[in-house]
Amino acid sequence: MFTFSKYLLASSLEEAYDMLVKNKNNAILGGTAYIKMGNRRLSTAIDLSALDLSFIREEGENIEIGAMTTLRDIETSDILKKKFNGIVARSVEDIVGVQLRNVVTAGATVFSKYGFSDFIPGLLALDTSVVLFKAGEMPLDKFLESDIKQDILVKILIKNRSAKGSFQTIRKSKSDYAVLNVVASNTVDGIRIAVGARPGKAVLATKAMEKIKTEGLTEENIEDICQLASDELTFGDNMRASGKYRKAVCKVMLKRALVEVM
Repeated sequence: MFTFSKYLLASSLEEAYDMLVKNKNNAILGGTAYIKMGNRRLSTAIDLSALDLSFIREEGENIEIGAMTTLRDIETSDILKKKFNGIVARSVEDIVGVQLRNVVTAGATVFSKYGFSDFIPGLLALDTSVVLFKAGEMPLDKFLESDIKQDILVKILIKNRSAKGSFQTIRKSKSDYAVLNVVASNTVDGIRIAVGARPGKAVLATKAMEKIKTEGLTEENIEDICQLASDELTFGDNMRASGKYRKAVCKVMLKRALVEVM
């Protein structure tokens, strides 16, 4: 359980950010589903729920997802179910249960860079960027590599372009956390491959993507591409699986994903 000395219902992003940087022990609240699982004492808990940041909308060339949008909103969104073979909506539908998905927020999930996240690899396989209050807009993969800690994620932007996607996941049981997630998308810019729950944070298989870009994707080279992706990424051990097992199943899952988007 977490506790806090003060609570701020922010009336603006400026007020929320100013309070956030006053003390390293101040924090932005999302749905608080995961922070409740640990023991943390905050100085000031900052609530963004009054800032109208819960939305999924098509705006210009992007699909925008507000920071306070819940995973359940994403799962049931008509927009996200129709776009990209529905991989963004599909990526969250097996996360524990509806009660949890009703409170977990998109912004907190992405900003926290959770290694177990199903949602992040679904986004990473598409042309996705994040908008931060202070740092501005940046590609999602660059944000995941950054060490940004004191900022506010305002919204997520997915380029609203034609893309065929495939979301592959393996679990010990339907409501458990994933053993591994593999997501592929075929866009106008080429094929993107994201792997999550390694159990580290989601990453792109850049060498495999570059091989596809230079050589194409065929029945003859698909096995080599899947092997390359498995070799270039690192996989760790946890209570759900060993790194060796994850490395082995990554090749199988990726082949399924690539066949689907070819």
